[in-house]
Amino acid sequence: MEFSVLIVEDDPKIAEIHRHFTEKVEGFTVSGIADSLADAEKMSELFKPDLILLDLYFPEGLGTDILWRIRSRRQATDVILITAAKELEPLQDAMRGGVFDYILKPVMFSRFQDALERFREHRQKLQGETSLDQRDIDRLLHPYKSTNPGEPALPKGIDSLTLKKVQDAFDHPHPDGLSAEEVGEKIGTSRTTARRYLEHLTAVGRLKAELVYGAVGRPERRYFSEHSS
Repeated sequence: MEFSVLIVEDDPKIAEIHRHFTEKVEGFTVSGIADSLADAEKMSELFKPDLILLDLYFPEGLGTDILWRIRSRRQATDVILITAAKELEPLQDAMRGGVFDYILKPVMFSRFQDALERFREHRQKLQGETSLDQRDIDRLLHPYKSTNPGEPALPKGIDSLTLKKVQDAFDHPHPDGLSAEEVGEKIGTSRTTARRYLEHLTAVGRLKAELVYGAVGRPERRYFSEHSS
């Protein structure tokens, strides 16, 4: 599944960085770059992107104006606000407008990648859903909260539904273990996302990790269920 991204940024150098970052994340393509709010309005209606990477401050106004226009026409586009603004007020306004994430400049690629991968996971959960129960709704609205009473809340970046998929990948014996890339292929996520979940399961004692040395090349980190010999 490919997700289209519109970058709204008036600094050409920063816009190019965000384009480069976006194209490094699997499953995302840049459909356009807008350097003004007027262009952003036209392009968001024309392209109807899945995601907008939106700067906050423009000479002619605030990026949140675009956010609220998208919401007013009920367009199925999510927004990640990328800004240097550290004040509480713009964050509150962005949250009321339903931004998917809020990233401070200068943007680190690891944080940028994490945001896009969580967005992808969120959209994938919505695919094919026709009827929801309370557990499904809780997983969508509170992805880091444990859905099982008595269990601690999951750390940031770990979603309970994806975590279960990773655990299920080890239901069958794998004497040689599984790599992050292999797990990612099994559950439909990137290697980076799979590794994040695998490392969490390793930290809590559900999996074991070993460096396996092949005939050539660097050693590979492979994961084994706690019941593996």
